[in-house]
Amino acid sequence: MAERTTTPSFPGAAALRQTGRLYGLGLDVVRLTFRRPFQVRELIQQFWFIASVSILPTALVSIPFGAVIALHIGSLTTQIGAQSFTGAASVLAIIQQASPIVTALLIAGAGGSAMCADLGSRTIREEIDAMEVLGVSPVQRLIVPRVLAAMGVAVFLNGMVSVVGVLGGYFFNVIMQNGTPGAYLASFSALAQLPDLWISEIKALIFGFVAGVVASYRGLNPKGGPKGVGDAVNQSVVITFLLLFVLNLILTTVYLQLVPPKGS
Repeated sequence: MAERTTTPSFPGAAALRQTGRLYGLGLDVVRLTFRRPFQVRELIQQFWFIASVSILPTALVSIPFGAVIALHIGSLTTQIGAQSFTGAASVLAIIQQASPIVTALLIAGAGGSAMCADLGSRTIREEIDAMEVLGVSPVQRLIVPRVLAAMGVAVFLNGMVSVVGVLGGYFFNVIMQNGTPGAYLASFSALAQLPDLWISEIKALIFGFVAGVVASYRGLNPKGGPKGVGDAVNQSVVITFLLLFVLNLILTTVYLQLVPPKGS
């Protein structure tokens, strides 16, 4: 009897392989985005679907986020005697940090989970294998429109969260903390600048890409039949959350190094 040979492994090898495959899928999405034919109809349908399941939860979550930030910053600026900068500090915190994070979490939790479940059900029904046998690229036909739709919805929702969060912060600061409306609005020009909005939209775009790629990867690789699809959905949300916080740290660090604060 011949001996069975096993591939040598080491602790963390499986996680490293999964990371490489996820990275490879991301590269395939970027490469196939510019290849014809482009699935315009699928893109529009996925954009509408992700937006429809994400808009209301995102709007509802953005209100308490803006309120909490405004209340904390208002309390802090009152203690140090810098009430005139409450508005600018609140807006910077909401636009630069809270808005992209809230948007990405809702995209991953609502749209990404539905995307992963749809692709997972297609995979266990062997639709993905049938497409490959017919010579149709599943990545170009299914994944690219979904990832682009997630990116587009993320940018759109990021703007909405910024507006709702700023309005909520204004309301809670002026009404509950007896702030001055004029000082709240006038302080914008003291600290805020246009690149703050750019980095917010760039973060939302990148976060949407990551959420779409992770959800698609887990949907294409479920294990254990229908139960595996449910496990893949849970894993996609958790993995996306972890990656988003790491990416947010990296992007914020790079931004603060490249763009000096206003007035410095």
